[in-house]
This record gives sequence, C-alpha cells and structure tokens, in this order.
Amino acid sequence: MAGGRTPSSSGAEGGVAGFAYDLPPERIAQAPAAERDGARLLVVRRETGAISHEKVLDLPDLLDPGDLLVVNRSRVIPARLRARRASGGRVELLLLAKEADDAGGPVWKALARPARRLQAGERLGIEDAEGSVEVQIERNEEGAVAVRFAAGTDVVALATRFGETPLPPYIRRPEGATEEDRERYQTVFAREPGSVAAPTAGLHLSERLLGALEARGVRRAEIVLHVGPATFLTGQPGREALAVEPERYEIPAEARAAIEETRGRGRVLAVGTTSTRALESAARAGWPGGEASTDLVLLPGARFEVVDALLTNFHLPGTSLLALVCAFAGTERARAAYVAALEGGYRFYSYGDAMLVL
Repeated sequence: MAGGRTPSSSGAEGGVAGFAYDLPPERIAQAPAAERDGARLLVVRRETGAISHEKVLDLPDLLDPGDLLVVNRSRVIPARLRARRASGGRVELLLLAKEADDAGGPVWKALARPARRLQAGERLGIEDAEGSVEVQIERNEEGAVAVRFAAGTDVVALATRFGETPLPPYIRRPEGATEEDRERYQTVFAREPGSVAAPTAGLHLSERLLGALEARGVRRAEIVLHVGPATFLTGQPGREALAVEPERYEIPAEARAAIEETRGRGRVLAVGTTSTRALESAARAGWPGGEASTDLVLLPGARFEVVDALLTNFHLPGTSLLALVCAFAGTERARAAYVAALEGGYRFYSYGDAMLVL
C-alpha cells in the first residue's frame, strides 16, 4: 500500500477502537484547503459498503430534499496564553475547562509548558502591548495545573484579548497560530464560545455550500457541544485511550422540533462526531431542556437513536472519535474506507479531507 501499513485489527483494542493504522507524517494536513469547501470527500454507503471519491462541494447532490443537516455552533476560544514567571521564564498555558468560580475568582484547568517547576501560589503575568493581568497557580498535579484568575474576570474575554488559537499538537506552528488559523480553525456558524478544539467536520462548510444545500431543500439545525481537551490529552500517561472528559451540550427546542419533523421524511445528517455525541446523549437522557453534560463514548455495537448519516474527518487511531465512526459505519466498513483514503492520498486530521457515511 502507498502511504503506510494497511489498517488492521488489533485484538482487544480492535474490539474497542476499531483498528490501528500507520500514517506517514506528510499525510497529516498542516493547513486547510485553499477554499473552505475545497476538500475531498470519501463517501461510504453502509448498506452495500460501496465507496466513491467525491468533493465536499458535491454534498448537495449526495443529499435529498427533506434531509436535515445538524451542526455544532460552539465557538473555539483562543485558549493558548503566553505567560511569564517572576524570574522572567516563559510559560505557555492551554486553558482546558472551567473548574470553579468562587469569591476568589474563576479557576480553570490548564496544561502548562514547562510545568514541572510551577508551584502552588506562584503568580504569572500575561501581557500584551496595552497592559497585563496576573494569574495564580492553585495546584500542579496529574499532568495539569489549576489557574486562578482575579475575582470577576471574564476568562473567555481575557483569552480573546491575550490568547491564541489552540491548534492540535499534530499541526506544527513553531511561531504560534497564524491569522489564517484564527479564521479557518472556526466554523462559519460558530456562535457560542466554549470549545478548546474545533468541531472539525464543520470547517468544510462555507456560506456558499450552505446556500446550495438550502436551495436543494436540505434544512439546517444548530446545536451546541463545547469540545473538551481530549485532542490535547490523547496519549498522556495514565489516561485511558478512549476517555472523554465531560463536555457541556445543549439541544435547543427548535433543533429537536426539526429532528422530529424529519423523521419518516428524510435523514438526520450529523456534521461531526461532536454533533453525533450531543444528539445521541440527549436521546439517551430523555432530551433534557437547557444545558447538560455528557461523557458518552459510542463503541462498535452501539445503537444510534437519532443520527442517520455522518459527515466527519479522518481521525487518529485508538481514539473515541474513530471508535464512534466504527460504531456508526461498522468496523469493517470504516476500515475499508481508511484503506481507500490511505491509498487515495487523502489528507488526514483537523485540516484534512472528509468522509460521508450514508
């Protein structure tokens, strides 16, 4: 095979995550396609196993009037902060999730680099050309730190001012994220700040493509799942490969109504694993009103109660994202799709090409 080892079963791991595969580094997309909707699209038919090679721009022709596109409108916050110790040493903080907010101020879990010498009680300065703020290390344990901000701090607003786009570690940016990253590592329908990684399947959808889908008679519903730190924690010592930290989600009433209206008339197409997890979590929880939390991991053999079709990117082996794809498509169907993508020269991961499972 051109490009690496054929995806293969891996014993007990194969029963959980689906399969393992080798991916040459040059196949990991380091930048998005020139046009937001310019990626390739590998199409997999679940009933027959048929595979075809299309383009993301072909999506309106692959869907039917009455189908419903469900997108995740969570917005990525610029969660990478550059700080300085009193000694002058530099520290990079990657905000992961809010832990608490009390009289002393909000506390966020973060990854720090370098982290080993940071001590509880130590203060760090975060600055730009117009000023600075001070934060305090609350604790340093289990591979992460807790950072306390001053009382009353709007941490998302602070990150928007001082922070950088938190690209996954496999996208190499020695000098930090670029202005292009700030725009392109964000969907065009992103509205509600809260994610520390992008719902990457949605990155392929441009305004013109959404317009073409609407003209085709494909409706759109928006939900929210704030993407957590799994991308940045994968492979850390002591962490289970398929673990997912609880993530906040919400299915607005109008989105649920659109799903109910689609039943028997069309397909519910989830854009990305995040939309899929939110919808399937809500169905299992009895469709809670307002914000809820989920750590659902969908494994091969799982029953999907809401989602009929899936648009997704190509994922890292041994992750919950790939397990979900295997659960939805079937492990052998997913494996065949990845073989075809590897042989066909597809680009992988966040800025890479896409797969449509129908």
